[in-house]
Amino acid sequence: MENSEKLKNSKEVIAYLAERFPQCFVAAGEAKPLKIGIFQDLAERMEDDPRVSRTLLRTALRQYTSSWRYLHGLKAGMSRVDLDGNPCGELTQEHIDHAKQALKESKEKVFGPRKEKPAGNKKPRPRANKKVDPAKLAVEQNVKVMLGKSPVPATIMEVTRDDVQVQLKTGMSVRVKFEHIVL
Repeated sequence: MENSEKLKNSKEVIAYLAERFPQCFVAAGEAKPLKIGIFQDLAERMEDDPRVSRTLLRTALRQYTSSWRYLHGLKAGMSRVDLDGNPCGELTQEHIDHAKQALKESKEKVFGPRKEKPAGNKKPRPRANKKVDPAKLAVEQNVKVMLGKSPVPATIMEVTRDDVQVQLKTGMSVRVKFEHIVL
């Protein structure tokens, strides 16, 4: 690799892992369930890589596996993958249940304390659905999105703590706030 500058944060490390091990790590979309103990495999393969420290590698891997998109990807019937994308065991129901619980707790932590902001002197906009529960939104879920005054069919591509990325049936991808989602 030409650029041997040391990586500075988890986001850079995750992008680097997606580049080095594309059959295992993904930079966008639903992540694949990783092999149990994959940190050891990573540490061995990247032992001579001056760009990544073991500490930052461990932190990045923890961030990756606790991300909402990773937790959404842990579903029944899915196989875990090693660094080369080879299947190495199916997910157990215990791991799937743990992922669902971790996702629920994470979303509650982010969305629980939110309070509605007073509207002030603004005219209220027509809203599709004032109380969409973000915990009930999932990647690849079909929804409708309020664009202007009309709901438009869309598919959820990513759910973050602040908004949802959807792909409209036209192929256009947009980020919208939760209140613009119609279930």
